[in-house]
Amino acid sequence: MSTFGSNGTVAVGEQDGIAIVSLRREAQRNAMNGELIDGLTEAAESLRSRVDAFAVVFRADGEHFSAGADLDDLESFFGDRSVLVTRREAERGARLLRAIREIHQPTICAVRGVAIGAGACIPAACDFRVAAKDARIGYAEVRMGMNLMWHAIPDLVGLVGPARARQMAMSGRLFDADRLAQWGFLDETCPADELDDRALAWAREYASLPPLAVQMIKRSINRYAQPLGEAVMHMDADQWTLATMTEDFRECVDAAREKRAPRPTGR
Repeated sequence: MSTFGSNGTVAVGEQDGIAIVSLRREAQRNAMNGELIDGLTEAAESLRSRVDAFAVVFRADGEHFSAGADLDDLESFFGDRSVLVTRREAERGARLLRAIREIHQPTICAVRGVAIGAGACIPAACDFRVAAKDARIGYAEVRMGMNLMWHAIPDLVGLVGPARARQMAMSGRLFDADRLAQWGFLDETCPADELDDRALAWAREYASLPPLAVQMIKRSINRYAQPLGEAVMHMDADQWTLATMTEDFRECVDAAREKRAPRPTGR
């Protein structure tokens, strides 16, 4: 098993020609910090050159796939840092999702517990999504005074369409697995204790097929489905840089720490 991230926050194992990528910050509900983002990016990029893995499963240790942004990481944006540094930091997530999309092999994401914000972006960037029936998934960035970034909007709109994408990204609510399966965000739901087995079953099906043909088809579909995604979404990091400078951003982070409702003012 290979590990990525300075503290081994990501592990990549192998089972019968299937690479299994595991998030390993379970004590923090796999909340996304810079270390976990960079570890996932390194792991995804490493899989592109492997010819001995024929499918890839993304999963998480612990009860939850990911609780979203780590508040400690968000606090760092209130320090003495330049706009240039903030803007460059904002590109990290887009690099991760691009690395996942560019994995040659079919990718399957197994979602348990909550998958919030960045934790919802990762499944949407994969080819297929299997979730536990009690999973809840949503994009909570708006409730932190932020836009949905990471170049994640094309993935979301492609799966559920613009009207439902507005519901998910603009409300900040969590949606249950059954509804998301009806909407097309999820490909299958199953009991929580069967989740890893079901994700592996999906992986085995695609791993058993001629790999060159499967990978060429995947690339063609992805290119056709999102021909302008990267070009159109270049500005979301700029929007996020602006959002982190507002009083509302500070208020929303404080409210999350204090477990109270935020009081945004538009400033």
